[in-house]
Parts: sequence; structure tokens; C-alpha cells
Amino acid sequence: MTYIEIGSKLICGLFALLLVTRIMGKKTISQLTPFDFIHSVVLGGILEESIYDETISPLELLFAISIWSVMLFLIEFFSRKYDKVRIFFKGEASILMKDGKLNLDELNRNHIEMEQLRIMLRQKGAFSLRDVKDLYLEPGGAISLKKYAKTNTVTADMIDISVKDSTLNYLFIDEGKINKNILYHVGKSIAWLYEELKKEGYEDTSKILYAEWSETEGFFIKTYIENEAKTFEPSKGN
Repeated sequence: MTYIEIGSKLICGLFALLLVTRIMGKKTISQLTPFDFIHSVVLGGILEESIYDETISPLELLFAISIWSVMLFLIEFFSRKYDKVRIFFKGEASILMKDGKLNLDELNRNHIEMEQLRIMLRQKGAFSLRDVKDLYLEPGGAISLKKYAKTNTVTADMIDISVKDSTLNYLFIDEGKINKNILYHVGKSIAWLYEELKKEGYEDTSKILYAEWSETEGFFIKTYIENEAKTFEPSKGN
């Protein structure tokens, strides 16, 4: 293989990447859908395998890239034109929480555990599930959330008062199971937990989906019954 052939393939690859980038539009990594990621990986594989393969000429590489780019263009075109095509190729947002109620069907379908959910919320500045009203999992894997107005609109500076900072909250019960390590880390016992739950009106921990606790806010509890599997329909305008 000559240097000219290698150079020609690299030039074709560069223009192909620029073309695909233009087709995809200006997206950040977090905005990429699984479809976007897959077609980028496939294009990279085409370039990688062909650059040093003597049996593939620059014209053959250009032909393969052209076919791939045309396919991507057609998919993007019809995705913008027809919602069913867009949903098929790129998916749609999943409603994980609506009006403060967890959608267990969608959580299980997307293989999201409670601790994973807490991490995702913290990355968005929500340190407690009690603050979240609506929660969406976007096609690219990022989450979008809407907080309750009481936690999101008024600040202490607005009304000129001093408030105490909230302490860390801890997940004591995760899907009916007690997190003993976290409980002991906080310096609490299982007996203490049962006693406090009884005060809150909960006798059976296996019926508790989610229970967090903080020194300043106390308990925030979600049961399986109040978050039982049901169809969550997005409201108009969402």
C-alpha cells in the first residue's frame, strides 16, 4: 500500500466525519441518543478497518462512507418528519416520576436502582427525592426534573431571613431492604429504625420502596402501594 492511498483514505475519512457531524447537528455528548452513538462507532469501524487494508481502495472506502452517510441523512430526515420514525430509531423520554409518585415500570425497564437514581438526582442539584415533582429519563440517558415550587422558587435572600443548611440524607431502606452499613455508619441501630418507622405509621419494612432520613428533615418514605405499577401518560405540553 502506498502513502498516497493511505493519505487518500484519511482525507475521505475526515470529510466523512465532518459530513456526519453536520447531519447530527450541534449536540453535546449527553444529548447523543443510542442511535447516534451506534452509527458513530460503525463509521469509526469502517475507517479503521479500511485505512490499512490493501484490498480496499480509496474509491471503495468513499463509496461505503457515502452509502452510510445517505442512510443517516434519510433517517434524520424522516425522524424530523414523522414521530413514529423518530421514536423507533432514537427512542423517547421515560417518565420516572409524576406528581411525586415513582413509576416502577419505567425504573425497572431502564434497570435503574434507587441508589443510582439518587446519584443522578444529586448531579442535577436535587439531594432528596422529597424535592422532586416530575422526573424524566431522556433518550440519551440524562435526566430532567421539575422540583416542587416550595423548594425551587423562594430563597432566604428574597425574604431576608437566615436559615439553617440541611444535613445529608441517608437511604435507610432500598426496595424493602434495610441498608445496615449506612444505618451503622450514621450511628443508628435497627431497633431505632423500627421504632422510628412505627412512629411514622409503618410496621412492615418489606412494603417500603424507599426511605431516606436526615437529621434536619427526618424521614421521607415511599411505599410500594402508593407507587404501584400503572400507566404514566405525559401531560399535554410536555
